[in-house]
Amino acid sequence: MLALTLFGPGVLRDGDSFWHLAAGDWMIAHGAVPHDDPFSYTFAGAPWVSHEWLSEVLMAASFRAAGWSGVVVLTALAAALAMFQLARHLGRWLPPGPSLLLLLLAGSCIASYLLARPHILALPALEAWIAGLFIARSVGRAPSWRLLPVMCMWANLHGGFIIGLLMVAPLALEAALAEPAARHAALARWGGFLLAATGAAMLTPHGWNGLLFPFQLMGMTELTQIIEWQPPDFLFIQPLELVLVTGLYMALTRGARLPPVRLLILLSLLHMSLHHTRHQMLVGVIVPLLIAEPLGAALPSSLTTFSVGRWQAGGLAVMAALVALRLLMPVVRVDGPAAPIKALAHVPPALATGPVFNDYNFGGYLIFNHIRPFIDGRVDMYGDTFMHQYLSASVPEKATFETVLRDYGIRWTILTPGSPVVALLDTMPQWCRLYANDVAVVHAASCSEFNTP
Repeated sequence: MLALTLFGPGVLRDGDSFWHLAAGDWMIAHGAVPHDDPFSYTFAGAPWVSHEWLSEVLMAASFRAAGWSGVVVLTALAAALAMFQLARHLGRWLPPGPSLLLLLLAGSCIASYLLARPHILALPALEAWIAGLFIARSVGRAPSWRLLPVMCMWANLHGGFIIGLLMVAPLALEAALAEPAARHAALARWGGFLLAATGAAMLTPHGWNGLLFPFQLMGMTELTQIIEWQPPDFLFIQPLELVLVTGLYMALTRGARLPPVRLLILLSLLHMSLHHTRHQMLVGVIVPLLIAEPLGAALPSSLTTFSVGRWQAGGLAVMAALVALRLLMPVVRVDGPAAPIKALAHVPPALATGPVFNDYNFGGYLIFNHIRPFIDGRVDMYGDTFMHQYLSASVPEKATFETVLRDYGIRWTILTPGSPVVALLDTMPQWCRLYANDVAVVHAASCSEFNTP
């Protein structure tokens, strides 16, 4: 996992990495978390709290230390730590072969989302929390209160912490069903832990509003227009497909059976993954831990368990060598789907300060270059109404787009070559192309002042 992240070509392909870095840099410079938007011009000054502030500060610090290579190393270490933790915890219940199979499935689910973004930095906290819950069930007690700092850190790293809180209730029910004579005591212990965990999750700049944020985000109707919030496309092999096929094989040939509550959790996770492709990563981390103990019970008892302890020194040496190699070969950013580097370099400074209509994926790169975008990846701040307006203007009738140009005083655009807006602007005599390549096309409302034909 470390090598795949350090040297994989796609870790920096997402445009949100840019604005996360800009947000972290802003916080380091100001010594505070922003409570209103400092980046866009369409929502300048609007309420906005960075709910992933800790991840963003870590990303910005790594960038200051070693440029893009530092960001990649930070991401790789987080992903590798999560996989190490998962291997160690699976070893409690499973021998080497099944453990390796589950790790490969987990890795396949995570690999598609190996991006320099907060959700990867939060992976170790996700794994530690979920493992702690299942270990508590395995030994017949309530979760350790030493998990509370994990929840607090997770809540400041990424909004997915809500999954961790939601996992407590069904496992509390499982504990109560497993101990009929002490049902009330079990519920009281797990309930007390859940209350404490909820309090720990509120120790963020969001406060109690942080608990509502994930539900508010999931409730946005325009969210499905974003690729990661769309269902998986099974025209291509998906990690989720591998998990389902493997699960069916184990159930039908090994007789592995899940308790009813765990089966309900599994079905809920599969539903989430079929609804939103980004949730395949949750399947990769949670499902191996969910099925490990029942699967271990179904396997022959003569199989030996696996200890990772004797491999740690060698593994750390290999990791150190890989990290050193990455730092000795600095990452250089080039034009890409979220980084219109050459196109933006051709925008005159006087024009760059004016209102722009940009591609959604370019917003982060504009923020990173101190240019206020029309829109970027912070959909929670922009909301459904504005997202709908932007999407309507992006596949426009001429009158619709001209309304947006007039209302926001747009002076230039930077869009992908295939955007319908590019074709429309080419037909509008008052607009002209400043620059175009296979990544981005720049139009200006008037080219005469820039000596461009």
